[in-house]
Amino acid sequence: MFIDRREMLARTGMGFGAMGLATLLSDQKLLTSQANATETLNPLTPKKAPLPGKAKRVIHIFLNGGMSHVDTFDPKPMLTKMAGKVLPRPNLPTERKTGAALPSPYKFQKYGKSGIEVSEIFANTAKHIDDICVIRSMHADVPNHEPSLLLMNTGEARLVRPSFGSWLTYGLGSENQNLPGFISMCPGGYPIQESQNWQAGFLPGVYQGTYIDTQHTDLEKLVSHIRNRSTSLPAQRKQLDLLRELNRGHQQARATDPQLEARIQSFELAWRMQKDAEEVFDLSKEPKHIIDSYGPGTQARQLLIARRMIERGVRFVQVWHGQGQPWDSHDDLEINHRRLAGEIDKGIAALISDLKRLGMFEDTLILCAGEFGRTPVVELPTPGQNAGKVNGRDHNHHGFSVWLAGGGVKGGTVVGATDEFGFAAAENKVHVHDLHATMLHLLGFDHEKFTYRYAGRDFRLTDVHGRVVREVIA
Repeated sequence: MFIDRREMLARTGMGFGAMGLATLLSDQKLLTSQANATETLNPLTPKKAPLPGKAKRVIHIFLNGGMSHVDTFDPKPMLTKMAGKVLPRPNLPTERKTGAALPSPYKFQKYGKSGIEVSEIFANTAKHIDDICVIRSMHADVPNHEPSLLLMNTGEARLVRPSFGSWLTYGLGSENQNLPGFISMCPGGYPIQESQNWQAGFLPGVYQGTYIDTQHTDLEKLVSHIRNRSTSLPAQRKQLDLLRELNRGHQQARATDPQLEARIQSFELAWRMQKDAEEVFDLSKEPKHIIDSYGPGTQARQLLIARRMIERGVRFVQVWHGQGQPWDSHDDLEINHRRLAGEIDKGIAALISDLKRLGMFEDTLILCAGEFGRTPVVELPTPGQNAGKVNGRDHNHHGFSVWLAGGGVKGGTVVGATDEFGFAAAENKVHVHDLHATMLHLLGFDHEKFTYRYAGRDFRLTDVHGRVVREVIA
């Protein structure tokens, strides 16, 4: 066998040092590390969280584009009193020029025993408000989609970092070895920042999210290359066995290589998925009354698919509300927000009811969040932006709302508050890092100790920030 100069030096010069160190330490494992490399466990094998945590899996309903908090889960009656007037406000920068107060066009009503007020456009979701914790004091870093999307998904607005779903599958593995542990569904194509939203970053590639375009119902359009038309399953198995043997031999000569291990596991997973993927997307096996409870349309369908996925052991499912920024209502907010909420409101309520029916609500953590909120004041006409309309809201990262349910969350609770107009978080401010720290706590992880060593330092989802928001926890 021919080896290059670098590999020869690694095996000889560095190798003698390693042998000496092994002798000094009496560490037989160091001498046999290459032999053991072939015995690497599947990195997606289910693992137990290091700390007690009620949540075992996550569904993230992503309202990308920026849902308006003052029109949904954070009522501001002062906007009605000040309609059309310039509001007193601190020097809070927005992305575009804004004007006077714009009251919500929707009515708010108290729901449940908790009496939490919710907008009429989420009337079905509001029926479960006693199971929901609304955080009204969220804030992020900038009023731009791209960095805010990455911050919400990866904890970092600029640099390449692993997404939340990748961290979770790294920490807990997956309970179904025939499906990806982390799935991201977005109908119609990728959202802004594309696959960076579900990237594995510096984690091994096996923890990367798997994208599915749920605008399709045909399995072969949902999952590319799911079937091999030219080779039978037994023949594919023989090919994979040979490929695995070659890869293991390649890996043995180079110690443990996480990228090669991820590649081996991806081949194996792709083969196993040919059976289970078809079953999980086949909604014809669901009772008609269950399908009807979710309502019509793509958004409702993918919420039902999300429930079927976690029911089968998928660890993290992200449900995007379409490509682009559908909730980005710079104009025609009254029409667009009502339409968008109508596409998911019934489905969200059905999802919560369904999880309760299956006994899965208590250990499934649901997050409903976009990347930021919207201004309580109207956006002024901008050339090429809102066609001269003055009936929408600009981006607002200073204060917005998200909600959590299930998985150890204290339902019927409101955490924090924005100021009287809804401009900025004012009481018990919760940054995105705090949200991530809290979610990890609910899943059984200390966000300060849950790390991965890369490039000489220990990285974590929350970087050097974050606190657990105790008011969220039951």
